[in-house]
Amino acid sequence: MGKDGKGSILRVTATPADIRKSYGTLSKFYGLLEGKFEKGLRQRGLELLAVKEGEAVLEIGIGTGFSLREIARSVGDTGKAHGIDATPEMLKRAEQRLRKAGPRERVVPAKGDARAMPYHDNMFDAVYMTATLELFDTPDIPGVLGEIRRVLKPGGRLVVASLSKDGRENFWFVSFYEWLHRKFPRYASCRPIYVEQAIKDTGFDIARSEEFMIMKLVPMRLVLARPR
Repeated sequence: MGKDGKGSILRVTATPADIRKSYGTLSKFYGLLEGKFEKGLRQRGLELLAVKEGEAVLEIGIGTGFSLREIARSVGDTGKAHGIDATPEMLKRAEQRLRKAGPRERVVPAKGDARAMPYHDNMFDAVYMTATLELFDTPDIPGVLGEIRRVLKPGGRLVVASLSKDGRENFWFVSFYEWLHRKFPRYASCRPIYVEQAIKDTGFDIARSEEFMIMKLVPMRLVLARPR
């Protein structure tokens, strides 16, 4: 057990290049996963984010663009919806979807790495990240969250939704997914993590934390936090 009384999380052994390649292949089908299976999670996550007209909002790991499209609609004509993803194929499909989101000038997708983001300090009112933090190797998670703190305005909002191990150490799906991760690290590249603790440990205060089960099967942890 760790110092906080929690168990350990697995390391990510796939390289960033391996992960980009596998997600590039998955991009052909990922829209179905996002559109159908993650719909409820996306709706709840965006409710917690509570985007307002005129805000500057960043999504990290935009996938095929479902969430960024909704963020773009919420910021209105006076706001900006930025999105970053490391996989070119995902960005291409996201841009196709975003053409229908409204005025193109309010949406700014970009290729980049969440560990060193190409944004100014204190740039965003809110940051949103779903099914992405658990892709990073354990030593990189604090760096990603530190980058988010850097680009958030004082008092800004962070919403993270991640595959969770919180209170689910013995849940069969968690054990099964960890087995997949060990057996096929290039394809099952993410793994369950202790989401809330990671966020607390990097200088955020938790405003809300709740579990969301996808199809009564996949335990996700939704956390709303603000920089301390």
